[in-house]
Amino acid sequence: MATSKIRLKKICAWCGNEFEAQKISTKYCSHRCSEHAYKDRKRQEKKKRVEMTVRNDYHRVQTEPLKDKVYLTVAETATLIGCTRDGVYKLIRRGQLKAHRISSHWTVIYRTDIDAMISYGVCKPTERTIKEKESITEFYTTKELLEKFGISNSWLFKAAKQNNIPKVTQHGKTYWSKKHCDVVFGKKDDAVDAITEWYTAAEIQEKYGMTLPAIYTLVYKDGIPKKKEKNIVYYSKKHFDAAKGAAAPVESEWYSIAEATAKFNMTRDQLYHYIKTYKVKKKMVGKYCYLDKDEVDALFANIFEPPSI
Repeated sequence: MATSKIRLKKICAWCGNEFEAQKISTKYCSHRCSEHAYKDRKRQEKKKRVEMTVRNDYHRVQTEPLKDKVYLTVAETATLIGCTRDGVYKLIRRGQLKAHRISSHWTVIYRTDIDAMISYGVCKPTERTIKEKESITEFYTTKELLEKFGISNSWLFKAAKQNNIPKVTQHGKTYWSKKHCDVVFGKKDDAVDAITEWYTAAEIQEKYGMTLPAIYTLVYKDGIPKKKEKNIVYYSKKHFDAAKGAAAPVESEWYSIAEATAKFNMTRDQLYHYIKTYKVKKKMVGKYCYLDKDEVDALFANIFEPPSI
């Protein structure tokens, strides 16, 4: 069979010299360069096997003393399962691994919980269902929304962005999905609905001699409930009187972040970790975050209670 007379200019993968090859698959300019490349490849494979053996031996030496311990720290858990500290915290946040807070700087994880995570942590593939897009046929105009729910124009666009409310624009007018707006703006706070007596800002000024900035600061600082009806803001009478010392303090159903960290002896970061992991009910009053008292008490009662062994 006649050989091809075509010659391809290539660069040798070993020595880097230019040569002419007859095949596209040719990598080396000579048999000598091919042998050198083969021996180097075998040396690298042997080196990887030795490094892997050394790593396994080192891991075995590090984890041997941990196998008989009843509970481990986060760092020891990371060493045992072969991941980083951040990886362990991610498992805790996702609820795959149970942790117990002993103090503000000490978290322990029971060995039985690690074994349980490894035994039952295999995720089964789930069938994905394709949801059909629901057609939207009913809309509010911006004016109708502002009048019906008593909100401002700026709050409308902010809430729409946060909740992904569908909208369309035609001839310069914006139309909002009626169904989505009813869900977002029709939400009612049961605690606010239970309040029957309210102050206006003018009544507070007359009774306590406060300026408007002072009223706003007190409401913002103490999280006093308020509501807005037809561009008039009302403030809870009993909460405002309690804040001014004119009435008995109102029994709170919410913890502020400062109250929760002080009661359970932990840092803000640790508290937010538990809030996110266990999805504790919370509400925002301005920039302040409040946590449901019953859920927080129940959560930390379970976390601080050691499991039976």
